[in-house]
Amino acid sequence: MTSNPPPYATADQTAAGAQKTVLVHLEFSGTDFEADRVEFIELARSAGLNVVGVIGGKRERPDAGTYAGSGKVDEIAITAKAAGAELIVFNHDLSPSQERNLEKRFECRVINRAGLILDIFARRARSHEGKLQVELARLNHMATRLVRGWTHLERQKGGIGLRGGMGETQLEIDRRLLRGRMDTLKKQLETVKSRRAQNRQGRQRAEIPTVSLVGYTNAGKSTLFNAMTGDATFASNQLFATLDTTVRKVELPTGETAVLADTVGFIRDLPHDLIAAFRATLEESRDAELLLHVIDAGDSERGARIEQVEEVLKEIGADDVPRLQVFNKIDLREGETPRIELDDLGVPQRVFLSARSGEGLDLLRTAIAARLYPDLSEEDLLLPPRAAKLRAQLYQLHAVISESTDDDGSSRLRVRLPYSRLERLCHEAGVSLPVRVTPALN
Repeated sequence: MTSNPPPYATADQTAAGAQKTVLVHLEFSGTDFEADRVEFIELARSAGLNVVGVIGGKRERPDAGTYAGSGKVDEIAITAKAAGAELIVFNHDLSPSQERNLEKRFECRVINRAGLILDIFARRARSHEGKLQVELARLNHMATRLVRGWTHLERQKGGIGLRGGMGETQLEIDRRLLRGRMDTLKKQLETVKSRRAQNRQGRQRAEIPTVSLVGYTNAGKSTLFNAMTGDATFASNQLFATLDTTVRKVELPTGETAVLADTVGFIRDLPHDLIAAFRATLEESRDAELLLHVIDAGDSERGARIEQVEEVLKEIGADDVPRLQVFNKIDLREGETPRIELDDLGVPQRVFLSARSGEGLDLLRTAIAARLYPDLSEEDLLLPPRAAKLRAQLYQLHAVISESTDDDGSSRLRVRLPYSRLERLCHEAGVSLPVRVTPALN
């Protein structure tokens, strides 16, 4: 079936210079055709393409040569030519040979879903690190697609003044240059990875836990990040609005401090090249003490979205990190109220809130504190003068609630701290700690 729907891109995106594009989305058994189709169109809109046609259809299995089959390819060619399309995008994983066959038939550029996502990432990367990651991912993707049917890749170069040796083909030169650039990018990203690891080690030495935001793209992670930290990270109602990881401190209602990290959003069939390139960034999630899995409460496909996020977390080695599900955008659902849902042991598992309106943010802070500090307690300590170092440590941790001094110079402190940590600090200082524990969250 062929359709020419109303414009899918906004006015500024269809300005002069935007590529006229035909989208191809085929239905196979076991797929949610309509949901995938809507997301595909949104991806094209996010890339700034001028969508002039969307072609669908059903197949039992992909065609080995053209993926779509000869009849569907003819239909796409007619539609693309009539609309003056400069680009055709398949919402599927095309092989390099399939892309070349289709380009010869359509006489215009053809890319697959992975190529489209890579293009969006290239447009959105702002930081030096983000640009390095995206460039490496694009070069990895390009490495298998150097032969695109253009004759200049088959010409041989050699002789004085040329970098290629005698008889070296242009294709071989391109591959060599590509490998060299990829090696350079990998070295630069290793430096970034090392710097991130040092920052994490510093936070660990200061005993400041990291809480990482994860979730399907456009679930509202950046909006929630801004609401929790008072930051001004760019947030927009579009796929992959932000790519660069941002880390900020956040105060919890118990007086404790945590580090909140906003990471890149996930999506179905996120290209493996991207996952590999963004691995240093995604390690913020793998090494976090707690993941806040942000979910669009109003998304009819939220169950599938949750599974897709879990798949990516497993791929980066973060599947064992504790989770707290955050159902966002409840202001768009009638009858939804801010709340915390507990498991049978009273541990917070789900928080319902609206990052945009601020409803439920206090509940989320309370739930985070309960998950990070399950043994948080308030204790009375009597510290002799010789325990001045322990007293200084408690103040450095912002754990002291009140203090008074006895005539002999001893300090009576009321402190709030996870009991296990307080016990360790007192043991190291040779100070006895009362056994009584008063939960601070009750």
